[in-house]
Amino acid sequence: MEKNRLNKFLALQLGVSRRQADELISSGKISINGKKAELGARFLDSDEIKLGDKIISSKKQEFVYLLMNKPRGYVCSRKKQGENETIYAILPKKYHSLKPVGRLDKDSSGLLLLTNDGDFAFRMTHPKFRKIKEYLVELDASLAPLHQQMIADFGINLPDGKSQLGLERLDDERKKWKVSMSEGRNRQIRRTFAAVGYEVCELHRTVFGAYFLPEDLPSGEFIEVNEK
Repeated sequence: MEKNRLNKFLALQLGVSRRQADELISSGKISINGKKAELGARFLDSDEIKLGDKIISSKKQEFVYLLMNKPRGYVCSRKKQGENETIYAILPKKYHSLKPVGRLDKDSSGLLLLTNDGDFAFRMTHPKFRKIKEYLVELDASLAPLHQQMIADFGINLPDGKSQLGLERLDDERKKWKVSMSEGRNRQIRRTFAAVGYEVCELHRTVFGAYFLPEDLPSGEFIEVNEK
């Protein structure tokens, strides 16, 4: 009788990446028929798999991929932050098990992916896969050509490393820009412009990897999409 790979099973059932599944196994939290599982373990359909004291169902997990046009003012977390509502207040309960793929901060809007597929989330967010993201950004003042060159050609040194962004001017005032990047560090775009004296007034994501925000998708609405 063919045996199943434990880490693949955990990734499917728990919505985590296989690397995270291996970490769960290494931590000793996973058991097979009451015995601590080891890395590389396989099991039969008749075996009982537990995470701590909780049995993990062998019912096939259906993956869901959601694309939301996130409104400004909502946080990408399970709990409200002060007066700021969470994105889950917008979603029907059947989608509440989905997790954001990367995040958009409270003051940002646009394309947000959510899924229960941990491997997909890992491929979309880990720097080694270099998934391009594009944003429409509006600044509080005209971006000086020197500062444009510093950001786009040389990069700006931030506490967590150098930040280099692709820049395309969208207006004559030099306040509106299309910004592209393959990283996704916390508030990276805002911190990069702040380092040379500018405040980001608007930040709206339009592209994430192979996904594009539909022009006719209203703010706060969402659609199911396929894995790409």
